[in-house]
Amino acid sequence: MNKNSKILGSESIWKLLIKLSLPATIGMMVQALYNLVDTIFVGRGVGTLGITGITLSFPVQMIVMAIAQMIGIGGASIISRALGEKNAQKAEKTMGNIFTLVILMSATISILGLIFINPLLSLLGTNSVSINAAKDYLSIILFGTIFFSFSMASNNIVRAEGNAKTAMYTMLISAGLNIILDPIFIFILHLGIKGAAIATVLSQATTALYLIYYFLSGKSSIKLHFKNFKLKSGIITEIMAIGSSAFVRQSAGSLLTIILNNILMVYGGVLYVAVYGLTNRLLMFVLMPLFGIAQGFQPIAGFNYGAKNYSRVKDVTKASIITTTILSSIGFFILILFPKQLLSVFTTDTNLILTASNVLKIIILFLPLIGIQIIGATMFQAIGKAFSSLILAMSRQIIFLIPLIYIMPIFFGINGVWISFPISDFLATLLTSILFYFQMKKFNTNSTLSKDINL
Repeated sequence: MNKNSKILGSESIWKLLIKLSLPATIGMMVQALYNLVDTIFVGRGVGTLGITGITLSFPVQMIVMAIAQMIGIGGASIISRALGEKNAQKAEKTMGNIFTLVILMSATISILGLIFINPLLSLLGTNSVSINAAKDYLSIILFGTIFFSFSMASNNIVRAEGNAKTAMYTMLISAGLNIILDPIFIFILHLGIKGAAIATVLSQATTALYLIYYFLSGKSSIKLHFKNFKLKSGIITEIMAIGSSAFVRQSAGSLLTIILNNILMVYGGVLYVAVYGLTNRLLMFVLMPLFGIAQGFQPIAGFNYGAKNYSRVKDVTKASIITTTILSSIGFFILILFPKQLLSVFTTDTNLILTASNVLKIIILFLPLIGIQIIGATMFQAIGKAFSSLILAMSRQIIFLIPLIYIMPIFFGINGVWISFPISDFLATLLTSILFYFQMKKFNTNSTLSKDINL
């Protein structure tokens, strides 16, 4: 176990949380900035139709992300706890199985996606106006699935061993290169939306190569042995069980986007799909620091849970909730005060800016509470509580939001779609708080028992 792993159980909670979260937050903010810049370039270079094309293709990227997160987060939870238990062999076997699963699943998605791209685009909600833009973008993105999946899953391994800076570098490489390549392919080479997709794939491939070098160079505390690439049923089962909550959360986002795109096409066509695309990107940019805190939090919680240091798990959970609540509140005030100014960066379409501005003010009403959801779900992932984590991952989008976006428009028209967002945020936070309360009581009980045993 190297020094990156040892500090998870010894350094002060706030100092450790900042040390692990800050690099993750910087990396994710740059990644989110790339998404914004990518949309700006497409919006300025292609127009509203280009933004719609990216938005319609996004559910497929979310499914790829869901699978990579399932494998990466599920495996990272095992690795963190194995390192806490000083079981290096289990950590190494888990890493090998993660790589094999990523290769197999990403190759399957690429092949099937390209074969069935036309019916897939129809399912995503494209019409005769938007299908060409969506197809131009998605057909290229599918070729880069393996790079994106490998990078995302590997990033979780790097964070699991406490090496937050390297995890940050991977995101900086991907996002920074993408921002450089976007204007070259879109404007200079005049490839339009295809150029945006090519830039994305090239940047992800570069990131994947950097991570391969990291693992092969011996810089990782987890040794890479090709014999560990052989799949083990017990490890796979545990990865899938723990990672299922991450998969459900991300794939639910994909399902939600598909449903929304279809509903919005019926109510308002291309304009409303573009509105959702812009507001969702701004919201995700605000949420990235919260996910950065969660990424810094997870290895600390997992390591100390494996080491049976329950009071330390409880302390880092509380610190993370306080931090994410402060950050989400700051994001809320920025979005509520400057919506038009932020949206005008993407487009000169005044109708799009005005409509998106009004929508944004509705969907962020309970944004200050969302940190509780994110840390609550991450805590259950970190300590290996697969069922609780799965329920929380399903709560906002599947249990609450999707039913609401079907019901609310019956009474409130298109505004009913947007009202569904804050209602589901409130209900999901309430459910998270209830499960969180009972888990905290267990931590208190286990901490007392541990002290009695030590005495």
